[in-house]
Amino acid sequence: MSEFPPCPKCKCEYTYSNGILMVCPECFHEWNPEEEVAETNNEASNVIKDANGNVLQDGDSVTVIKDLPVKGSSKPVKAGTKVKNIKLTDGDHNIDCKIDGFGSMALKSEYVRKA
Repeated sequence: MSEFPPCPKCKCEYTYSNGILMVCPECFHEWNPEEEVAETNNEASNVIKDANGNVLQDGDSVTVIKDLPVKGSSKPVKAGTKVKNIKLTDGDHNIDCKIDGFGSMALKSEYVRKA
């Protein structure tokens, strides 16, 4: 066993140092171990908040705070619409939910507040 950390991509244990970078001989992935620590700290701080700054979790109920246009529909989702049992996801639209009269949708957390 070596004193170097395993490859974050393929988990190979035969990594070696090449100056400031670590190198994996199996998948040829190169990384800076100091940056890996910073990235894991950023992932822990990736918390989804509503328009008022409240932390959202899976299963919460939220209220839409402004009229939102819906692609393919002539009517928008009206402000004040309650949405129950949300699911948080990664990406630009970070809330998956079902809205009565519209079906499944993806919403941005900045347009809702926790109910």
